[in-house]
Amino acid sequence: MTAAGSAGQPGPATDAAPQPGHGVRDATRLALVVGALGVVFGDIGTSPIYALQTVFNPADPHPVPVAPESIYGVVSLMFWSMVIIVTVTYVLLAMRVDNDGEGGIMALITLLHKWKQGRGRRAALTLAALGIFGASLFLGDSMITPAISVLSAVEGIEVVAPSLDSLVIPVTAVIIVVLFLVQRKGTAAVGRAFGPVMIVWFCVLALLGLRGIGGHPEILKALSPYYAAHFLTDHFHIAFFALAAIVLCVTGAEALYADMGHFGRPAITKAWLILVFPACLLNYMGQGAMVLEDGTAVSGPFFLLAPGWARLPLLILATAATVIAAQAVITGAYSVAAQASRLGYLPRLRIDHTSAEQYGQIYVPWINWLLMVSVLTLVFAFRSSHALAYAYGMAVMGTITIMTLLFLYIAKSRWELPLWLVLGGGAVLLGFDLLFLAANFTKLVHGAWLPLLIGLAAFTVMVTWQKGRAIVTAERERREGPLRACVKQLRAELPKTNCVPGTAVFLNRGKLTTPLALRANMEHNHVRHKQIVIASIETKPVPRVGDEDRVSEDFLGFADDGIVYVQIRFGYMEVQDVPRALARLDREAHGGRLHIDEASYFLSTIHLHPSEQPTMAQWRKHLFIATSRITADAADHFRLPRERTIIMGSQVEV
Repeated sequence: MTAAGSAGQPGPATDAAPQPGHGVRDATRLALVVGALGVVFGDIGTSPIYALQTVFNPADPHPVPVAPESIYGVVSLMFWSMVIIVTVTYVLLAMRVDNDGEGGIMALITLLHKWKQGRGRRAALTLAALGIFGASLFLGDSMITPAISVLSAVEGIEVVAPSLDSLVIPVTAVIIVVLFLVQRKGTAAVGRAFGPVMIVWFCVLALLGLRGIGGHPEILKALSPYYAAHFLTDHFHIAFFALAAIVLCVTGAEALYADMGHFGRPAITKAWLILVFPACLLNYMGQGAMVLEDGTAVSGPFFLLAPGWARLPLLILATAATVIAAQAVITGAYSVAAQASRLGYLPRLRIDHTSAEQYGQIYVPWINWLLMVSVLTLVFAFRSSHALAYAYGMAVMGTITIMTLLFLYIAKSRWELPLWLVLGGGAVLLGFDLLFLAANFTKLVHGAWLPLLIGLAAFTVMVTWQKGRAIVTAERERREGPLRACVKQLRAELPKTNCVPGTAVFLNRGKLTTPLALRANMEHNHVRHKQIVIASIETKPVPRVGDEDRVSEDFLGFADDGIVYVQIRFGYMEVQDVPRALARLDREAHGGRLHIDEASYFLSTIHLHPSEQPTMAQWRKHLFIATSRITADAADHFRLPRERTIIMGSQVEV
């Protein structure tokens, strides 16, 4: 978009010279589009490598015959699947619903939690639980995608140089390790590196497709919905099973939505409609045209579209593109994990924000290393993309179906649409999804069990953490008691309380309850510091907070008792350095007695122990306690001086 094109109605000044900053904004928008191409579309953009080949795989337990009616029907179904599932469901509809700019199934769950009061509370809670299972399936997808994507490209060695086929597994493993090692550089850096590669990739897809279409232009008839409908109705016994592989053409649709916080809706929409969708469609049609002419080409239609001299460069480019495909779901997994942590379904994780321009660009080290180990395990266990194909489809369609259901409920609630429109449109979208999902269930014993197992395991961890956290929070709040009542008690006991000189800082979750460490000092040590600072931290959805807004104080009703509540605000890009922020407090307002540079810091920690109470099953209690061990270290996170930090524990039975 040009500067003039985005400026609105031009006046004389606009005609004379561009408004300052327009070029910068346009460059930023272009960079986001390129970055989105390098991160978001790798998964769906590399599906042409293996999707059509998998449909006509002769080793399939329900083989699809290589016949004209099947080829036209399959290509037509691929086209209309991309239209209905990706373009309509995700790009045009779902991406209009966000939670402070973030997308994906966890964003929808967040909205459901916001609206779970009132008449629709039970429905919202039920859908939220279903959504958690969908997010769990997406985490399974995040493990399967890098494995199948990189494997499918490196397996091109078997077409280009069959004698080197023994290198497929080790080369795949090396590529995957390198990919996860560079994640710490940040999504923007990865996108800038990958974006130009993906532009070349999609141009090559389109050119190869045009080459195939030129040999048999009749394939263009597959654009008509007649061929998709005819294949489904007249050959349902074949078409139904074929859907389990046709779904591979929409893999990565959920990544588009989950990565919305990284690049924004406009950049993703433009990239899909202008480049990605046309390139993928042309390539599928080109492969279909080639198979119409020569049925034996179904053994490797993607690489056989290229002339002989171009297949080695294409193999190298395809490998690079599939690395990028893995990137799409990796960044999506970061977003899902971060949102799950904020919602209370996972412990507090270390989350590094890697961009000052986009709030959603993050790196989550714990998730990164978990994914790397899982992906390598799948590569060595399954050893081929064909073996993983049906596992892949189940993860994709399970997530898409649940997302569609959640979106329809939220769209009805937020947009107040007529019930007939929601039911009518939802029946079409859900009917399409459920047909694909049912087809994938027929592959349960052929690998579709894997994402269900991964999803069930992740779902169990998340709902167990949420339940255990609720139990611990209730017990903690009971022990802490109201903060203002505690302040009144301290004030009343001030003459007879042992006061030690100096300043004590107690980190707390807010100003409603008393820090456990402060209460322990009162009840067990019978001591208090002359100056007490109760501090809570808030992360704002902006890169940086101005110094004038950094801290705010509340004397909790009394200005002469040495107790003050301080709220500290940080931007998401800032290091949360609590001592540095507290140094901005005005010492004169505290009678010159506040010494932050010499203050002692008190952290309240909970030691969990399984009880005999029937709050949860014993195995869930042990799972909750084990999960708590991955919580990020608070002292490091808030840059507290170790030599002046005291951690006071309290045992809580779950």
